[in-house]
Amino acid sequence: MGILFFRLPTLAFFVAVVAITLLRLDFSDISSYGSRFVSLLNTQNNNTAAEKLHTISEEPPARQTPELQTSVLDIPPGTILVADEMSVPRAIRKVFLAIEQAEGAGARVRRSIGTPQLRNFSPFLMLDHFSIKPGAGFPDHPHRGQETITYLLSGGVDHEDFAGNKGTIGPGDLQFMTAGRGIMHAEMPRQNPDGSANVGLQLWVDLPKQLKSCEPRYRDLRASEIPTVDADGGKVHIKVISGQSHGVDSVKDLAYTPVWILDIEIRPGGRVEQPLPRGWNAFAYTLEGQTIFGKPGTEQRTVDQYHNVVFEPDGDVVYAEVDPSAEKSSRFILVAGTPLDQEVVQYGPFVLSSKEEVYQAIMDYQTHSNGFERAKDWQSEIGKSMVH
Repeated sequence: MGILFFRLPTLAFFVAVVAITLLRLDFSDISSYGSRFVSLLNTQNNNTAAEKLHTISEEPPARQTPELQTSVLDIPPGTILVADEMSVPRAIRKVFLAIEQAEGAGARVRRSIGTPQLRNFSPFLMLDHFSIKPGAGFPDHPHRGQETITYLLSGGVDHEDFAGNKGTIGPGDLQFMTAGRGIMHAEMPRQNPDGSANVGLQLWVDLPKQLKSCEPRYRDLRASEIPTVDADGGKVHIKVISGQSHGVDSVKDLAYTPVWILDIEIRPGGRVEQPLPRGWNAFAYTLEGQTIFGKPGTEQRTVDQYHNVVFEPDGDVVYAEVDPSAEKSSRFILVAGTPLDQEVVQYGPFVLSSKEEVYQAIMDYQTHSNGFERAKDWQSEIGKSMVH
């Protein structure tokens, strides 16, 4: 998401632009990776081009505990994380509103991760809460070095890539895409009969350095495949998209980087204590209603919808509840992932570990080599409606 249609400049011009970029780094705010990447491809201004290469690891890393769990199976097989009287609640690090902004033609995005409010939150690179109306979309664009997780809340999104993969996800479905050494694809929203927007979340997750050159892959997760669990006498309903909750495990082998994703709905008067792997970075994004985060007796925060709640890595559980007098339920997405001890250098849709690797990715993309061979002369069918 967030990558707009563009025409490629000549290779000679692009090499010159990249050379200047690498020599004149300006670590300025990049609020829209996709848009600015396309801007660089189209621009004839080398001074502007010099601002586009972005290193995320320019701030001190968040505190991590030594008990960090990094198994690709998330936690050791057979392990069940439970909350008890000895469980330590995670403190809240910060809470902020995801401000809505325009993104592309007809799209509206609330971006929280990947903004000045929250960077260097490994393994997470970007979180978009998107709303795409008919006539908008994200035609052919490349990726390298990261995974993207798209969770559709309403509507439908079509997908097509240069390897011949294609499909559609609907409400409640997810798509896990590993870009690896390189992928070229298009993501286009369905044209809903009633003209309504297609709404969802897209999370960009960094890949461990040793996996950035892996072959690209996809995994669609249908709503019907997602296990659920109820807690607190039925006042809490949890979709276990990835990870574990109350002894219920998710489908495995969804992504290379260990990430837990839980869709939690709490009715008025309900409460939940959700264990998370110790030392992982975690946040909650509020979709509906008003949620109280923090255990009674500790610091509590009442949070409205469209906010990102960032938790400290210390502690065992995230505690949330809804006031008994609330008029409606609350809903939020709780996400946790293992921090990666590596530098992150991001240039639009290319996420690598050094400036030299970014330079190589740009050259590979322009010369259709080292993973981008199939991008030569490829054009998606679903993206043709936006070619101009």
